[in-house]
Amino acid sequence: MPHFPTDILIAGQWRRGAGEPLDTVDPATGRVLATLHSASAEEVAEAAEAAAAAAADPAWRDLLPHLRARLLHRIADLTEEAADELSALQTADTGKTLAETRALALSAAGTFRYMAAVLETAEESLTPARGPYLTMSVYEPIGVVGAINPWNSPIASDAQKIAPALAAGNAVLLKPAAWTPLVSLALGRLITRALEEFRLPTALLSVLPGSGRIVGDAVVRHPLVARIGFTGGTETGRSIAEAAAGKLIPASLELGGKSPTIVRADADVEQALAGVLFGIFSSSGQSCIAGSRLFVARELYNSFVGELVERVRKLRVGPGTDPATQVGPLVHHRHRDAVAAYVDLARAEGARVLCGGSAPEGEQYRDGAYYLPTVLDGLPNTSRTCQEEIFGPVLVALPYDDEDDLVRQANDSVYGLACGIWTRDARSAWRLARRIDAGTVWINTYKQFSASTPFSGWKDSGLGTEKGRDAIRAYQRQKSLYWGTSDSPLPWAN
Repeated sequence: MPHFPTDILIAGQWRRGAGEPLDTVDPATGRVLATLHSASAEEVAEAAEAAAAAAADPAWRDLLPHLRARLLHRIADLTEEAADELSALQTADTGKTLAETRALALSAAGTFRYMAAVLETAEESLTPARGPYLTMSVYEPIGVVGAINPWNSPIASDAQKIAPALAAGNAVLLKPAAWTPLVSLALGRLITRALEEFRLPTALLSVLPGSGRIVGDAVVRHPLVARIGFTGGTETGRSIAEAAAGKLIPASLELGGKSPTIVRADADVEQALAGVLFGIFSSSGQSCIAGSRLFVARELYNSFVGELVERVRKLRVGPGTDPATQVGPLVHHRHRDAVAAYVDLARAEGARVLCGGSAPEGEQYRDGAYYLPTVLDGLPNTSRTCQEEIFGPVLVALPYDDEDDLVRQANDSVYGLACGIWTRDARSAWRLARRIDAGTVWINTYKQFSASTPFSGWKDSGLGTEKGRDAIRAYQRQKSLYWGTSDSPLPWAN
């Protein structure tokens, strides 16, 4: 059994928060894992002031990039060493399978390691001179960064913001989701340990659990916070964008999705079936990039969907601690009820429930936040069920007639986060991938990620980019330097 932290990290100090109590619940059993106290708005202000001082401390401010890279490598090492503990903690807090949470912990370590490599090789530029001067473009830290993350993949989301922000020379205020703060606190302890080993200010990172209404708002609006990185719901993202605009600070927003996954008539059916199942039902569908709208060529539709339903019925539902589990519980009972309400809406809209559509029966499921993997069809793409993000194990299947019909339906969404295409025809895959409105397109695979490849959302799915070589630059300010090379005075006056 992992250790469940109850103190929070404020300005480099571990202590009980002064805010409202916060229960973290095991979604597989309904049991309270730990009760901790949220940060208060006053503690957010304390953390921001300490972070600004830490960012300006010469020990950090003047640390050369290759030495900051050594710190990131050390954080990666510590994260890898603690992968089993971090995995168990995240499974207890989120309900995800141990296989998934271990992969997420190792992914977080990989993100720190990749950003260290980018930092070591990042170059500034000598720009072409257009007069008697030498011109240079250099990059400097922003200062204090606010990072606000969701509950579905906390440690991976944390690393995607903390690693480039520290690499850029900033300090970070991390606000994890109120439902799943435990693994973020554990990661905070590892990062604090690395900072202490390098004799750097520990106030460079604070981990501030609590509600978005109190803690998130305090982070976004504090005058010392000069950049926001947010992953979460679209409506919250809009409000954060408005607050950031009022402060004239940059914000990156990775928001919701209703991603299409496309099966062409020439697809490798076995490969497509496995990919569609993984794309929507891994993580119990609690993923912004879940392939929740399935478009199948009409001539293949009945046979493909029929076989898909048979395989969905065989998926093993259970606790994340069981190695046989494929679909774990949803993160919280309230979220399970919200997903169930969407399936009720689908029924009201005229959907056929081909499988699932309820909580599983049995004593082992009684107290958990479980919901059966569900496949729906019979709805037009214009229905609410097909247009709104459900964020659970619910797939809507739709037929299409030709490529123009497919593109019209796939792009008829306020979202533009991801897409999957299953086909043997490379030319049609290329053509489709370029026509689909989405920041990421997978071809004959799904939900694969690389720290080296930029990730972004289009339309209501977000603003800005995470990951890739430019991730560090997104957490820096660009400055131009002009060096005069002429001995003559400027010729405007004698």
